[in-house]
Amino acid sequence: MQEMKFLGSKQMFRGILALFLSLALSTPAAAWWQKDWAYRKQVTIDTSTTGVNVSGPIGRTPILIRLHSANFTFTEALENGADLRFVDADDKTPIPYHIETYDQKAGVATVWISVPALNGGEKKSIWLYFGNKNAPVGEDVAGSFDPDYMAVYHFSEGPGQPTADKTANGNNATNAPASVDDGSIIGRGGRFVGQGGLTINPTPSLAMTAGSPFTFSAWMKPDQLAGEQAIFVRGPMVIGINSGLPFVAIGGARAAATVPVKQADWTHVGVIADGTTLKIYVNGVEAGAASVSLPAIDGPIMLGGATDKPFIGVLDEVRLSKIARPAAMMMAVANAEGPSTKLVLVAETAEKQSSGGGVLTFIVSKLEPIDAGVIGVCMILLAMAVTLMVRKIRYLNSAAKGNAMFYNRFNAMQDNLVPLDQIEGIKPQEAAFIKKASPIARLYEMGIAELDVRRKAAATRPLSGEAVKSMRAAVDAVYVEENQKLDSMMVILTIAISGGPFIGLLGTVIGVMTVFGGVAMAGDVNVNAIAPGIAAALLATIAGLACAIPALFGYNYLNGRISALADSMRVFIDRLITRLAEMQADAAYAREAAE
Repeated sequence: MQEMKFLGSKQMFRGILALFLSLALSTPAAAWWQKDWAYRKQVTIDTSTTGVNVSGPIGRTPILIRLHSANFTFTEALENGADLRFVDADDKTPIPYHIETYDQKAGVATVWISVPALNGGEKKSIWLYFGNKNAPVGEDVAGSFDPDYMAVYHFSEGPGQPTADKTANGNNATNAPASVDDGSIIGRGGRFVGQGGLTINPTPSLAMTAGSPFTFSAWMKPDQLAGEQAIFVRGPMVIGINSGLPFVAIGGARAAATVPVKQADWTHVGVIADGTTLKIYVNGVEAGAASVSLPAIDGPIMLGGATDKPFIGVLDEVRLSKIARPAAMMMAVANAEGPSTKLVLVAETAEKQSSGGGVLTFIVSKLEPIDAGVIGVCMILLAMAVTLMVRKIRYLNSAAKGNAMFYNRFNAMQDNLVPLDQIEGIKPQEAAFIKKASPIARLYEMGIAELDVRRKAAATRPLSGEAVKSMRAAVDAVYVEENQKLDSMMVILTIAISGGPFIGLLGTVIGVMTVFGGVAMAGDVNVNAIAPGIAAALLATIAGLACAIPALFGYNYLNGRISALADSMRVFIDRLITRLAEMQADAAYAREAAE
């Protein structure tokens, strides 16, 4: 009956399971932005030594986020990406963004976000939210660029459509490139064949006064390197390549790189004029400079070639600014948008709101049934072990209290030992508690009962050696019963200690074997296919250790207390039998003296 009650301690099991899950499966996470979004991913922008490694302030910057099937679950988002949202590290401030390309079937997307304040030498984290089936379109194209941008061209329009300015200025081109390149460095690009470029008519937002700062940024892929080719022309200002060497010229002033770009390769070209110096940057690195101040420049802008300087190749992501952008921005842009993508890291795993978020939550979702079963067995063992420890500690505490109360009465009786109920001044409630709680009191009661039997048979005659041995045997029988009661079910702790880790290891081995077998059958060997399954399999080992470690400490603690109580009972038996024999002998001497 006691065992059935023990095994049925569901409440204790639930408590231990909840404790284990709260400690092992939860991770600290910031408050969720909005409850309607089911998932989020951490996006890290790294300008430290582990990323782009730039120093100094960069400021508000448009950053490219590349999503693909390895770092984003397209099936959990809307098919057009309308539910994407970007939130700052405080998990409160939305970040303006817009989508340039989004192909759910192909599993690729390019998204621009406007990072409000970026500095060199830091790791900045933001949150990407998705998974709201009822979300309206949230992108803000014009708001993705700060007011200091004069014009930004993605070349994302279809064939034959004039190239549009993505800023709020609306400085759209009057014509379209010769064709579009769908395989550009970022989505689509504008292809030029040496027959004229794009024309952007002058507007107030494109005004360039004398001595004013200016920044130009663009990606280009020349299909040939011969001759002088212009990618930007406005009045006396020309930016392009000459025999493959990137250059910027204003009248007679010229800043040029010394190393040519590669034909049919993408190269980032940047130009910064700060009012006194004109610098050209190639792939984020300063490549040339000239001491010159910009004159007042007006008139139309030509992109992708001029009449006498035709450009043959592809342009993408052209940006014009009316301020001198930091040099660190050129490095950041080149690394964020180019093939290296050192600046931006999108977490491979997503947090789910309903589960509290965290990597371990994702790992738990990957548990195989065999591992879940093993973890369940370990948790049952742990619940049984903790239940046993609690009951044993309660019993030992009660026994210690009962023994202390008994010894107070026993020592007060001196040589006049009587049954507990007959002790002078003892109350029935106290006597009942001592009998129930104190193992030593039960030894005493057996000894007194045996002496009473001998007195009825032999009156006050001294006890023979055989009688003393018989009394000791009767008390020893109670001692054995008490020891059995103390050791009862302790085997559960030894099973948890020795068996828990092995059960957990078995689950881990089977889980890892299942993962590798599945990978072999699928023929897809990559970290995203292997890591979650292996990590989930390791939870079985964690469960085994979580079962064994508390049981180990509990077993040692209980074993020490049980041994101490057993020693106390053994000593008391010797003391009790000796005193009972002396009492009978004293009674015999007193009778003889009276006669």
